[in-house]
Amino acid sequence: MAMPEGIRVIDTMLGIPEADDRSDWFDPFRPLIKDKQTLEQFAMPAQYMFKDIPQTSNVDDYVTWTVEQMDRFNIDKAMVGWNDNATSRRAKEKYGDRFFFDVPCDPNKGVDEVRRIKRLHAEVGISAISVFPAGTLPQVPINHKYMFPLYTCAAELGIPIMLNVGIPGPRIPMENQKVEHLDEVCWFFPDLKVVMRHGGEPWEALAVKLMLKWPNLYYSTSAFAPKHYPKAIIDYANTRGADKIIYAGYFPMGLSLDRIFSDMQHVPFKDGVWPKFLRENAIKVFDLK
Repeated sequence: MAMPEGIRVIDTMLGIPEADDRSDWFDPFRPLIKDKQTLEQFAMPAQYMFKDIPQTSNVDDYVTWTVEQMDRFNIDKAMVGWNDNATSRRAKEKYGDRFFFDVPCDPNKGVDEVRRIKRLHAEVGISAISVFPAGTLPQVPINHKYMFPLYTCAAELGIPIMLNVGIPGPRIPMENQKVEHLDEVCWFFPDLKVVMRHGGEPWEALAVKLMLKWPNLYYSTSAFAPKHYPKAIIDYANTRGADKIIYAGYFPMGLSLDRIFSDMQHVPFKDGVWPKFLRENAIKVFDLK
């Protein structure tokens, strides 16, 4: 049951740092934040939840540096957010075999956002889109009508959408990310692949029930150190859900790769679950070559 050696890992949430100043993490939802500790002391929006956030100072080439970190831990490929900037373009041009991309989206932008997704799908070959419902401004619930153009677009393009679910880490309201909202979405878009991000807590048992119900609903382990993977998710992977649980880290946003893979040795997955969790499920869901 220990993590086997030799699996070429696919990480479905990894970042390429652009600079040590991370203040722009707050920009999309800064008006929602009201507590002084977050605004005056935190370098990242959910800093109270993480210890020893990785530092990346004195790095000349962040793209190459990131690939070097991946190589240390046998990470074959990583999904990173496409920011349509020099770093993203360099990552694709220089390491197109190591990175695949999702596009963070804002449902408040309506048809303009749909056009942007389609353009980037044609130009870049994006593998997914993503939304942080609690972090939109104004906030947009998972099952709100503003989300439906994004769901339709992803379904038409044949790519998954990744949604933050559960209580958000930043100190902003949670209503928009209740796991129950997924039921309507999965019902109305039966062919759309939906991947839950960031834990789903405290509704992880409901997340399991919905994955049992809906064939195209998946769960990724982003933003959780492996020692904190919810028991309901581990139990589900070890029984009926081996094809539904996908590895995602949170490096360098909140967790170091050393921390992640040190903890990973103690996750009680069954032998047959590991290759699916670390690699095979990502290949299937994101249609990787």
